[in-house]
Amino acid sequence: MIKAIDIKGKKLFLLDQRLLPTELQYVECSSWQDVAQAIRKMVVRGAPAIGAAAAYALAMAATALQKMPPSQFFAGLADAANELKATRPTAVNLMWAIDRMLNVARMQEGKTGAELEKILWAEAEKIATEDIAVNKKISDFGAELIPKQARILTHCNTGALATVGYGTALGIIRRAVEQGKRISVFADETRPYLQGARLTTWEMLQENIPVTLIADNMAGFLMQQGRVDLILVGADRIAANGDVANKIGTYSLAVLAKAHQIPFYVAAPISTFDFTLRDGSQIPIEERDEEELTHFAGTRIAPAGISCYNPAFDITPAALITAIITEKGVVREPSRERLLCLREG
Repeated sequence: MIKAIDIKGKKLFLLDQRLLPTELQYVECSSWQDVAQAIRKMVVRGAPAIGAAAAYALAMAATALQKMPPSQFFAGLADAANELKATRPTAVNLMWAIDRMLNVARMQEGKTGAELEKILWAEAEKIATEDIAVNKKISDFGAELIPKQARILTHCNTGALATVGYGTALGIIRRAVEQGKRISVFADETRPYLQGARLTTWEMLQENIPVTLIADNMAGFLMQQGRVDLILVGADRIAANGDVANKIGTYSLAVLAKAHQIPFYVAAPISTFDFTLRDGSQIPIEERDEEELTHFAGTRIAPAGISCYNPAFDITPAALITAIITEKGVVREPSRERLLCLREG
């Protein structure tokens, strides 16, 4: 399984997902600023993956700051944290990982900068290791929901490329295949960044899992033909009531699934939940550069001067979700009360 994130010494190597599937190339990051730029430019993407990358970035900041007196060390760490948080505002795993790193540092009162650096590198490694274990637990629970034979429609990319390893929604598909179930996948292309066309299909082909690429606007017709048994997606942030922010186009699939009485499942770790937000209306939605719409592979495909609207995510109401699959179990018909029980359980 390909690594989206790799560590060599105190440098971070990120698989450049902008170049897939035609080129396999890593970007070397030797400073936290390099990592921030890589997250912003989508060299690395996927909520769990950018959370882990940001954790390593704070460890790199600690390396640069280790000889500073405590007040300057923590001020520099806070500056790095704020800039990293601003790179991708919707994916809460990014904020969760950074806050976890900061909390660990603050709990080490009296430690030298050199000691704090070692502690933060160890914590970043722990976050990365935990992500793989969490994904495998999600996959165990999710695979129980998959019939012995299933045609699964998925959106965006939720595999090893979007995480530290294994994957969330694609991890469930992997586990179902490992169990001997007969699985085939329909991958939405996921306009405009084409994560489904470029990344999900590539991952499935690497593992010999049958996959068929479709344009986003073909999904409804596919359901109407009775060729989809369930829909399985990931998430970038989940509000306290179960509303889900995920890659733009997810809401449309959920509406279509409801109309065709097809199960709609969301796979996400607990770190993707934001219990400070009442509902999905409070989730900030990142808007990306209009060039993602007006150009393809550097070639203009829309008239110059055209107005563009390019939100990277949309909100799927909890009422449209059959179940949310986490490392702690499956929450059917998600609601505020059921999710709070999950958090406290």
